[in-house]
Amino acid sequence: MSPRPCKQRRINGRPNSFLFKPAGIPAKELEELELTLEEFEALRLKDFLGLEQIECAQKMNVSQPTFHRLVVCARQKLSDCIVNGKVIKIKKN
Repeated sequence: MSPRPCKQRRINGRPNSFLFKPAGIPAKELEELELTLEEFEALRLKDFLGLEQIECAQKMNVSQPTFHRLVVCARQKLSDCIVNGKVIKIKKN
């Protein structure tokens, strides 16, 4: 039995910049973490716009548990970059 196919996720917001790094250190000297566009959109909807998870999930055309996993993963990556001084690169699809 094969897994069911993934739903097409909707992404309405696009980042103005695709790379963020600590000031004063060349990017080539820093470790890099990649944030997907889906994770970016989850953060934009939940943390920037302040929407409820159910509404965010509906806007992205995913289930609420899937949305929750996206936002938790994105927050973990951002925290790692801020605490440990890593580059955040948003993946262009």
